[in-house]
Amino acid sequence: MAPAAGRPIRRGIVLGGGGVLGGTWAVGALLALDEVFGFDARAADVLVGTSAGSVLAAMLGAGVSAEQLRQRYNDEAVADGPLAGLEWDPDAAIGGNRPAMPKVLGPGSLRLIGNRLLHPSQVPATALVAALMPEGTKTMAGVGRLIDSITPIGGWSDHPACWIVAMDYDSGRRVVFGRPGSMVAPLSSAVMASCSIPGWFAPVRIGGHTFIDGGALSATSVDVVEHAGLDEVYVIAPMVSFATDHPRSAAARLERRWRETVTRACLAEAAAVTRAGAVVRVIGPGPQDLEAIGANMMDSSKRRLVLETSVRTSVDAWRDVEAQPAEA
Repeated sequence: MAPAAGRPIRRGIVLGGGGVLGGTWAVGALLALDEVFGFDARAADVLVGTSAGSVLAAMLGAGVSAEQLRQRYNDEAVADGPLAGLEWDPDAAIGGNRPAMPKVLGPGSLRLIGNRLLHPSQVPATALVAALMPEGTKTMAGVGRLIDSITPIGGWSDHPACWIVAMDYDSGRRVVFGRPGSMVAPLSSAVMASCSIPGWFAPVRIGGHTFIDGGALSATSVDVVEHAGLDEVYVIAPMVSFATDHPRSAAARLERRWRETVTRACLAEAAAVTRAGAVVRVIGPGPQDLEAIGANMMDSSKRRLVLETSVRTSVDAWRDVEAQPAEA
């Protein structure tokens, strides 16, 4: 639906989760977005980030350009902008590409399991799986320090609408930090919460509540912008794929099957936003990207390969979706 005469087009960017390599792939997609549509992601009226996407949303909101992100994710020196001179090692920030042994071998959230039993229709199956997993032990403090280094410590983004998605670990409800009416939190804490993969990273306490990765509810969170009054929505979804590779390993094949579920959910969310009046464009990793990624989205040793591949493939991905926006 076209905006009313004289009103500027309102655009939103939704950045989904997908671990270290998903976030790396998304950087290439942001560069391609500018090349194909002439749209600098920093100019988005609304930025939504879930899990790895929350890190990118926070950095875009702080004024970091897609090219500066490419330099940082490619381990190059960043000469200007908020990341200039910043020493940050993504590998060290996540503490390796495997989760640590849990301190307690048992469900991470008995309260959430109880809520599922009492209100089964209100707690999705993915949230129940997150509750059943042992509580993670690794910390997202390194990511929190990164966000604090580019935003006011203890404050929020200067961007007018930077929304970070997490899940309440007790209730299973989605919380969109930064959105009007939502719980107030430091941006660094919200991003750490959004990135706290269940069973891998420790939950994050904010305002007396405990939060984990927003991807436990939705890997994309496209429906968050359903009532945001946007005309165009660009969805960069690392866990969505419209065409896949043919991996040999059982782990990779299982991951590709899960992508099918995530893709269906993302398209359902996109359809709701389309019905609300926006043109929605969704891209995800294609076969070449998936071949570069492999089975472990947290394997940071593949960052450069994944970034190089995404820079090459995402231009065509955006051009293909330009002709076929999501339909209701």
